[in-house]
Amino acid sequence: MDAFLSERLPLTRSRIQALIREGAVTIDGQIEQKTGFSLRAGQIMFITIPETAPALIEAQDIPLTILYQDDDLAVVAKPSGMVVHPAAGNPDGTLVNALMHRLDGLSGIGGELRPGIVHRLDKDTSGLLLVAKNDASHLRLSEQLKRREVERAYLAIVHGHFKDSEGYVEGAIARHPTDRKKMAIVPGGRDARTEYTVLKELRGASLIEARLTTGRTHQIRVHMASIGRPVLGDLVYGPKKMPHPVKGGQLLHACRVGFMHPTTGEYMRFETPPEPRFEEWLKKLESET
Repeated sequence: MDAFLSERLPLTRSRIQALIREGAVTIDGQIEQKTGFSLRAGQIMFITIPETAPALIEAQDIPLTILYQDDDLAVVAKPSGMVVHPAAGNPDGTLVNALMHRLDGLSGIGGELRPGIVHRLDKDTSGLLLVAKNDASHLRLSEQLKRREVERAYLAIVHGHFKDSEGYVEGAIARHPTDRKKMAIVPGGRDARTEYTVLKELRGASLIEARLTTGRTHQIRVHMASIGRPVLGDLVYGPKKMPHPVKGGQLLHACRVGFMHPTTGEYMRFETPPEPRFEEWLKKLESET
């Protein structure tokens, strides 16, 4: 049902899924809250789409690097340790709180707690994010993501070495069947593919560039762990006994993003270097090889 509606409505699929779970959809007069409900020809569907409410989020003067912005979008560099949007346990101090203070407009399609957020990064992953400043731009950027036209590349330091200098990992990703805080490769999950290139071999580790053709939750972390090459510092998917005592989260950085401007059609690409903590570990492991 969510796929059916996302093809016909000017809303992102995640927003449609949220509306379904909130009871905004009826099938033949009955509320249906399962996003994967199978539709049949002849059924009558109604969906109630509430008007976009102004974001009820406090604007906070939080340091934030803005690489680019115009009337339609912004490209920002999220630091590691920062949550993207308010949620349980993180009511403020998020990227969205910073954006509310620093930008003169944010789209409302993502909902009250996620204004402007086109895609996300994990709390401890640093790097580039696209932010939409109006609803039209948000929809066009989301469509590019859906069609896999947005270039997204990451740098990661992972455990161990690779037999080949290039490769890919494919495996459908869904919520872990027993640990709901984790994701896992699960039959019937959402298709996912991560391509990688080994940039440098280090002591007991490798520096890689990982490129996403899909963007599932924790995708790089799950895929790298599945082939025995978890990201250093990953306490969720990494080994219980860490051969390298990385603190502060996984060494994963969104270094490059490329996309078509939603209004002008111009192709734009941005890059940003990793944070000092990442660079320090890279130099440490290089000096020990």
